[in-house]
Amino acid sequence: MSDLPSTAAAAIGNFLFRGSGERFHSRLDWLDSWHTFSFANHHDPAWMGFGPLRVINDDTIAAGRGFGMHPHRDMEIVTVMVEGQLNHRDSMGHSEVLRAGEVQRMSAGTGVVHSEMNLGEQPCRLLQIWIEPSVTGLPPAYEQKPFEVGRGWSALLDPQSEQGAMAIRRPVRLWRARPEPGDNLPISLEEGERGWLQLIEGSGQIRSSHDTTSLARGDGLGFGAAAVEGFTAGAAGADLLLFALA
Repeated sequence: MSDLPSTAAAAIGNFLFRGSGERFHSRLDWLDSWHTFSFANHHDPAWMGFGPLRVINDDTIAAGRGFGMHPHRDMEIVTVMVEGQLNHRDSMGHSEVLRAGEVQRMSAGTGVVHSEMNLGEQPCRLLQIWIEPSVTGLPPAYEQKPFEVGRGWSALLDPQSEQGAMAIRRPVRLWRARPEPGDNLPISLEEGERGWLQLIEGSGQIRSSHDTTSLARGDGLGFGAAAVEGFTAGAAGADLLLFALA
């Protein structure tokens, strides 16, 4: 497909597959992090991102540990909490606790310094997502919200903030769903969009008119607007994210 990155080893039919075990891995005594795309000291020119989607890090942080104060600039940073809690502090004056089921969006803009510490009693797990903004040099901004996620698609990001979703400085839409075994989720993107599906938990199959591809925890899949029809959850159900990238 012409609108997908050129990565012949990862191409499966109409899809661009990123297997869980193929991701980059960083391991410290307090951090277990899996990187879907190139990040920090992990670099592969074939995996620099997917359109404006630059980073998907699946992080597990030990209790009492975390990332100290560090800077960001001109990046849209979205954190999806999966388990536990994370304490956030930043140079804009925010001091918040981010809990499972909540989503945080931080527009770094002209510059922000923040920390992310797990001050809970158990490890926490989160997906941190970086998206390149359409416009740089804007003032930084912060927002945090809880989302009720059921068996169908729940909007987390939307350019028009529809259905209670948050808007970032890029025309990107993001949904999360937790389908039960055998549930079928439709996938319908607008013309000119590309999609990325990321499995947080569980398993399932992505369907097109020509073939299917099986997905398990940590797998990711990129595709063009007309390439897929839907997702069918596996025997244990699934927890997944769907991006629509303009």
